[in-house]
Amino acid sequence: MTAQIARMQPAAFRHRAHEVTRIEAFSDVVFGFALTLIVVSLEVPKTFAELMHLLRGFPGFAICFAILMWIWHAHHTFFRRYAMTDERTILLNTLLLFLVLFYVYPLKFIFSVVTGSIDPGTGDAVALFVIYGLGFAGIFALLVLLYLHALQRRDELALSAAEAHDTRTSIVMYAGYVGVAMLSVLIALVAPPRHVAWAGWTYFILGPISAWIGTSRGRQRRRIAE
Repeated sequence: MTAQIARMQPAAFRHRAHEVTRIEAFSDVVFGFALTLIVVSLEVPKTFAELMHLLRGFPGFAICFAILMWIWHAHHTFFRRYAMTDERTILLNTLLLFLVLFYVYPLKFIFSVVTGSIDPGTGDAVALFVIYGLGFAGIFALLVLLYLHALQRRDELALSAAEAHDTRTSIVMYAGYVGVAMLSVLIALVAPPRHVAWAGWTYFILGPISAWIGTSRGRQRRRIAE
């Protein structure tokens, strides 16, 4: 029975990395630094009023933390799967880390506004959505390029048919995220002022897109694994 169940389950993606490389170690330092930049405050509140003020920023901090950990997990998964350290991988990874650090402040600002912890004042909502969207699109576009690079080296990496399929699935998934971000930027640029908020609501499409791609590509993977 156990052997039958094992045959029914798709083969897992092999991890080719058996130890932390210098690229991963450096990347983790950068992600750790990015997380410190979204902290609500580095100082302990001295009064109850200061504590309440800091707690107003906690929801925005929690959302930013979750998004950065999502990006970190995508980055971690790539290097665990492929363990590549060639020049192109280093270049793409460097650009990715640069964008992560650039992305932190727009990320923190937009969710501080959304959760009401700060007043945007006379800031331009269009510019805010454009900056955020371009940062989001840039990060996932670089992940697409990293996975494309891995797919080009599939013979060298000895990817199985199922692993090559999973690599293509990641490319499709992250390309979909780039498309959503660029759609948000387009809405922000062309929508009337009273409808600019739709640029933010656009990101809720990410869930259905992920579910659709995961379901359809998952069925294909099960057929390949058989």
